[in-house]
Amino acid sequence: VGSMDPGNWATGIAGGSAFGYTLLSVVLLSSLMAMLLQSLAAKLGIVTGLDLAQACRAQYSAPTRVALWILCEIAIAACDLAEVIGTAIALQLLFGIPLVMSVCLTAFDVLLILMLHQRGFRQLEAFVVALMVIITGCFAVELFLSRPDLAAVAKGFVPMAEVASNPAMLYLAIGILGAT
Repeated sequence: VGSMDPGNWATGIAGGSAFGYTLLSVVLLSSLMAMLLQSLAAKLGIVTGLDLAQACRAQYSAPTRVALWILCEIAIAACDLAEVIGTAIALQLLFGIPLVMSVCLTAFDVLLILMLHQRGFRQLEAFVVALMVIITGCFAVELFLSRPDLAAVAKGFVPMAEVASNPAMLYLAIGILGAT
């Protein structure tokens, strides 16, 4: 589902167009780190029966909980704002829809998904799985049509010191980490 994120697309396109497959190692490492964090969150939930917010509430003092809550709200707002703006820009670029109308469509889209959630979690899950299947299919077709150099792709998964020493690469690598 993260592949639908406009930030992921933007950093991927910018990195690929500027440096070819060199930053694939950053994508790989950031994806592995995301999977590790997700598995740790799942283990927390399985073992304690609590999500991360509930565990923080149970373990930390009131001032720490309030500070964490405020920081989380800011992070959520920043992420949501980036998604709405990215989607609005994508709709404008793809279909020529004005930005204000694109933002309204995006907000309506979110409300539809929330309404779907009210009908039951399984329907929402099915919708997300359907989106993932469509994205995977599109990705497979694009991969087939582009015929990438597999040796260069494999070489791109090997971390290189140049990523840290080249400011342009480092900037995009940080963007990839943030988007992931």
